[in-house]
Amino acid sequence: MRWRKCEEAIFKVLMVLSLGLVLACLAGIVIVVVARGAAALNWQLLTQTPKGGYYLGKEGGIANAIVGSFWLALGATLLSLLLSLPLAFALQREYTKQRTAGVTRMVLDVLWGTPSIVFGAFGFVLMQYLRMRASLLGGILTLTLVMLPIMTRAMDEVIRMVPLELKEISYAAGATTIETTLAVVFRQALPGIITAVMLAFGRGIGDAASILFTAGYTDYLPRSLLDPVASLPLAIFFQISTPIREVQQRAYAAALVLLIIVLVVSLGSRLLSRRFSRHILR
Repeated sequence: MRWRKCEEAIFKVLMVLSLGLVLACLAGIVIVVVARGAAALNWQLLTQTPKGGYYLGKEGGIANAIVGSFWLALGATLLSLLLSLPLAFALQREYTKQRTAGVTRMVLDVLWGTPSIVFGAFGFVLMQYLRMRASLLGGILTLTLVMLPIMTRAMDEVIRMVPLELKEISYAAGATTIETTLAVVFRQALPGIITAVMLAFGRGIGDAASILFTAGYTDYLPRSLLDPVASLPLAIFFQISTPIREVQQRAYAAALVLLIIVLVVSLGSRLLSRRFSRHILR
């Protein structure tokens, strides 16, 4: 009996320490980024593109990187959603044999764990074969490969959590498999699906390795899908690599902008999930 109490106390301490470590890491990141980047964050930085000599400390901003990151992440999120949602439903037992679904899930898990630089290298080779240059379209397609397994597996797990009783009631009422999927399963899984989409969006907007060779970089705003495009992660990398202190401060300001975007996306995901969860049966 004493050993069980000691064991419980030990695991409680470990859980508290783990939680404290995670919060400390998050707080450390926020403090460092805010302390070094807040002074350089201003309206000019957010609304202007880099001018001549920007990387030497002269005038300009990161509007090209902010807009580029949104275009890349938004385009990849929409394309991933169009592919992930049908695939997640197709993995359910009503449509696919469990052995086939299990193999597919394993493949998606392997893709999820694959470093994004590998996707970038694959996209670069494919673009060379198709004689495409680095562009917004190339970045979107490569980011889609990164986001697809994340979104699909997250949606798959959420859909699998829908109570079996709800499906049986729908079938008993005379609904077909498609009608049950759209009217019952999709509605019950909607909050989780929204969370999966926002999770993938947050991953996409902060990824740098996959678009390093495929999206390119430019100081201008893209005018078409075939133009190269800047991104916040690469803007941070290029600016923090310079020896000029003022430019390094701008890099931390760009990191602060990216951190705020990810925070807003996370909070928005929570609010949307809570709103759509009102009519969900537990």
